[in-house]
Amino acid sequence: MNEQERHVRLFRNGKNQALRIPREFELAGDEAILRREGNRLIVEPVEKGGLLGLMASWEPLDAPFPDVDAGVPELDEPQL
Repeated sequence: MNEQERHVRLFRNGKNQALRIPREFELAGDEAILRREGNRLIVEPVEKGGLLGLMASWEPLDAPFPDVDAGVPELDEPQL
């Protein structure tokens, strides 16, 4: 085993099989993606990009936006 490996024991937590992740392998956040590749289980943290990340993932809109001010009376200037 090298420094990137650690022997761990599997245990039962209710109906789920689980393992404790040693401190040196802790993942950021509180969610992860688990996938199987052959006999391997791959665990990756979920990277949350926030609102800007979500908006960057959207496809641009080709439709023009409607004129939302059409038919709305102008506001009076505030009186001081």
